[in-house]
Amino acid sequence: MKLKQQLFLGFALALCSLSALANGDLIEDGGGWAQLMVETNLKVIDPSLDKFRLWTEGQARFDQDWTHFYQGMVRTAIGYALSDRATIWAGYTWVPTENFGKPPLSQQDIWPAFRYQLPTDWGTVSFRTMIESNFLQDSEVRFRPRQMVRLVYPFEFESKLSLVTWDEFFIRINSTRFGGRSGFDQNRAFAGIGWKVDDHTRFELGYMNQYLDDAKHINNTMRHLIMGSVFMNF
Repeated sequence: MKLKQQLFLGFALALCSLSALANGDLIEDGGGWAQLMVETNLKVIDPSLDKFRLWTEGQARFDQDWTHFYQGMVRTAIGYALSDRATIWAGYTWVPTENFGKPPLSQQDIWPAFRYQLPTDWGTVSFRTMIESNFLQDSEVRFRPRQMVRLVYPFEFESKLSLVTWDEFFIRINSTRFGGRSGFDQNRAFAGIGWKVDDHTRFELGYMNQYLDDAKHINNTMRHLIMGSVFMNF
């Protein structure tokens, strides 16, 4: 079986396994996410800062079949390159959320992260580990590790065009009133295409399946999302 077929089969099996996780009624919805991520080498400020990185990111998230802007996300971090492949980060995230029939929630996160990029003959595999401290309502703090594995596989007929697939798994370490009980939190699985504009800019567009466990492990949500991203690296 060819590599591309294996990747798509693995992605399909992952989505099937998510459906099997449902405990109770499954709520399904559609929408979209738009993302802009910029990573900058701080040597543009001073050559002595060559190993330091700045990560800035913003997202707009829509649900209710594209009719409702329910969540934004702003993230920033400082990183240090341990090598050409490994980078450590310390960051902050702000996530304002507006849900129908519920009070608005403004979540703030602080987190360390580690990213490792592994070039191979058939593409680049990236691993990103984050350990979030989510600051919720009433001064509650939820600790939530998340692990992403990502593959970018350039097509042979056009090196600027690539298959992009990734999966990210979230776990709640502790139980909180607003953040839910400890255990599985959510999974995000993506498959799409990427286009490399130049050495600094690439676009990605595809389908993301987001499976969310609710606060009581009873009514879970699966969102079918179109996700568009712009990545810039300087």
